[in-house]
Amino acid sequence: MAFRDSSLPKLYAQGRANRFCSSLADAHLFTDCAPVPDGRVEGYSASLCKPIATQLPSIYTFVHSDISGGIAMTMTISRPRPILLSAIKRCIVACSVGFALSTAMAADAPDASDARELHNPPVLLRSDLRLAATALPRGEAPREVALDLDIAYTDNKLFNPASGLWDKVHLRSYTGRGVDPNAPFVAPTIEVTPGETVRISLHNKLPADPDCTNGHLPVNTPHCFNGTNLHSHGLWVSPTGNSDNVLLSINPGVSFQYEYNIPADHPSGTFWYHTHRHGSTALQVSSGMGGALIVRGDRKPDVGHQGDLDTLLRTPSGDPFAERILVMQQIQYACVGADGKLKYKDGKIDWTCNPGETGVIESYDQLSSTSWSDSGHYTSINGVVLPTFTARSGTLERWRLIHAGVRDTISFQLRRMSGNLKSLAQLKVKPEDQQKFADQVCSGPVVPQFVVASDGLTMKHAQKRNLTTLQPAYRDDLLVAFPEPGRYCVVNASAPASGSVTQAATGRQVIGFVDVAPGDKVPDIERFIVDTLVKSAQANMPASVQSQIVADLRNKLSLSKFVPHPDITDDEVKGNMQHLVFYIDTSKPKTTFEIGTDQSDLEPYDPKRIDRVLKLGDAQTWQLESHRAGHPFHIHVNPFQIEKIIDPNGKDVSLPDAVDNPDGKGVDPQYAGLKGVWKDTLWAKGPLPGTTPPKGVYRVYIRTRYERYIGDFVLHCHILDHEDQGMMQNVSIRLPDGAGGVSTGHH
Repeated sequence: MAFRDSSLPKLYAQGRANRFCSSLADAHLFTDCAPVPDGRVEGYSASLCKPIATQLPSIYTFVHSDISGGIAMTMTISRPRPILLSAIKRCIVACSVGFALSTAMAADAPDASDARELHNPPVLLRSDLRLAATALPRGEAPREVALDLDIAYTDNKLFNPASGLWDKVHLRSYTGRGVDPNAPFVAPTIEVTPGETVRISLHNKLPADPDCTNGHLPVNTPHCFNGTNLHSHGLWVSPTGNSDNVLLSINPGVSFQYEYNIPADHPSGTFWYHTHRHGSTALQVSSGMGGALIVRGDRKPDVGHQGDLDTLLRTPSGDPFAERILVMQQIQYACVGADGKLKYKDGKIDWTCNPGETGVIESYDQLSSTSWSDSGHYTSINGVVLPTFTARSGTLERWRLIHAGVRDTISFQLRRMSGNLKSLAQLKVKPEDQQKFADQVCSGPVVPQFVVASDGLTMKHAQKRNLTTLQPAYRDDLLVAFPEPGRYCVVNASAPASGSVTQAATGRQVIGFVDVAPGDKVPDIERFIVDTLVKSAQANMPASVQSQIVADLRNKLSLSKFVPHPDITDDEVKGNMQHLVFYIDTSKPKTTFEIGTDQSDLEPYDPKRIDRVLKLGDAQTWQLESHRAGHPFHIHVNPFQIEKIIDPNGKDVSLPDAVDNPDGKGVDPQYAGLKGVWKDTLWAKGPLPGTTPPKGVYRVYIRTRYERYIGDFVLHCHILDHEDQGMMQNVSIRLPDGAGGVSTGHH
């Protein structure tokens, strides 16, 4: 392996090359990786990274240069395992891009060298999968992969902009091969491909917890904080047995191997995984226990078949666009005093962290409806608070956004910096000054975003937006290009009360910075994206569909050949409907979180009760309503398509360019353009203030098919402390009995 560019800053290049070389060693591709003593970039050579020949079946050479030709990376690998070839190539491309940007930014960015640099989360490295000698025919490669994921307490630190200091924290986290020990509070990315069987061995190494085996505790009272399980959010796999089964409790000291048989026709896209043990879900996810789960596809479209969007988002030479995976989390730690208990002031948690104190998440008092805003903490990105990205103007990038927080809405926006800010490492902003800081420093022109997929599923048309609303568990894939060099802000923009989980209007908060190096200037970003994708289609798409794809792109950025599911028609649903109502009952001594079909049958979760029995092969319309506050609806197994969203005045606010403002108190942009979009999580907005249901209620209509899988699973509100306290139902998909009903067994 050789790097050639004498102009690279010595220390930056040495650090980045060390990490790259080290990661290859961790992957068991190379041994003896080390820099030459003086740290010269050109000193990294193949002789210092010796291939492990016994594990590798042939010889490959990868060469990649940046667009100016100034930086070249050459890497020869003797006998690499086939399953790692694409990952190796992506790693080389990403690393070389980082080298190029570091060179430019050293000259053009103000004081960027002392900032908290953002990287994609590490990829969870695969474990050895040992099969019997007779398990496969000679020469046939297995489609099974093995991963190990540990859960344990981790001691580390998080930057606190309120003080400008780093807070010590002691939090539950996922660990595994490839996890960066200096950024543990984002889980490693899991990468899979359609047709694979993925075995994830989950090892619970948390301390013993007697609440996990106490059968007398109320089921909807948070408990068993050290018990866990695993949910592959959005994957279209079986919900039973050792697949995506969230009805299990993996207690401390127990290991369990999940087996996800990912079908060969599974859509590629952005999914995620997180803990889902009822009673501790919110507490663990708010500790950072969530990570990206990327299904990567290489299926090109042809006549009669849809393709993976991945095959279009490539350069004419076939390399993937630069990719950012942004896992956004709201880590709600509070520091304990000398007695090991939470501190309180005026009846509320004191979120101040003094020197020597440690932040923990051990109480649901930290997860109240206002706790995130009260804390003054910042949404982290890939485990980093107020990070700095590096980019290049005139380069098209794919940004995979994942809201992995527990409750608060994120209004994701990119703006040109309007003020002067030099040192990012020493940045200090008091909680009460967050809005003022954003207004003074980050009020420049908005950089438009082009959304191409929602919840991992490609949309019919890319949608141009000035901001993207992310409710808990949402994912959106964006195409982003910066028009010119300079510093930009990543902003959590203001939101009206009706569009926010907290039911209160929110101010603006800066959550990151992007230092953009000089490249091509882009006067018209939409035209640039169209032209870039057209060039990709002309170079990469099959001749049988190339002209159609090019015409689609030139017609409002249509992506019709990449939508994974066909529309659900009126004839399919045939008037068959499910009704669902979310409700919070505050009239009782203890507030209850409930779901029903209407106001008359609202109940909290009962693990022994099957609330909805559905028939395999059916398609249905669901009508969703929230009768107190708003709630993100999530159902496991099968995704759904949005039919319409009717506001309290009877207007469909899911239409393109619809204006959602029924009470005249602020426009909420989150529903516009969602008509026909496929998702697995959707915000059901609460009633207008001052109204009593059924008046003032939004009605959300979605359609879904019950395909391939039978078994029991759940639907729930994805404000996870609501789910832990009862806002969840059991669902069962069963075989038809041949007489119009469902089969109840063989008796």
